[in-house]
Amino acid sequence: MAGETVITVVGNLTADPELRYTQNGLPVANFTIASTPRTFDRQANEWKDGEALFLRASVWREFAEHVAGSLTKGMRVIAQGRLRQRSYQDRDGNNRTAIELEVDEIGPSLRYATAQVTRAASGGGGGGGSFQGGGRPQQQQVSEEPWSTPGSSSADAWSTPGSFGDDTPF
Repeated sequence: MAGETVITVVGNLTADPELRYTQNGLPVANFTIASTPRTFDRQANEWKDGEALFLRASVWREFAEHVAGSLTKGMRVIAQGRLRQRSYQDRDGNNRTAIELEVDEIGPSLRYATAQVTRAASGGGGGGGSFQGGGRPQQQQVSEEPWSTPGSSSADAWSTPGSFGDDTPF
């Protein structure tokens, strides 16, 4: 949507994502990303941590189940989404405002880790996938061609040299 505030945050998860279900059975995962800026102090000749930003984040539907099954406390992630402002009253009747990230995309940072991506068995929606950080391959669904679409065959005009006619294969 036009006018929405889209940001990208790089940080570490402060806890495992918490997966819950609404009364209608809709899955939602909530988690917090801690992002701490670091600067190099030339006088002290050392890195100094700045003040950490703790940003609450949420994902919905099948995406929530993928996140809850893939991410764990301490993982460094890259998340992109839309900032949402929510006003409410606390238990004491005080008015409060919370700013949260509604995540559109999230994945592991590969700066200090490796990841093995596997396609999730899906009932719909686009994309998706899960990963296991730290170089531990996740044993799930493995196919010969991990980026092929379901039902596609590897014997097409592009992959079989010499088996083409005069027609373009698309």
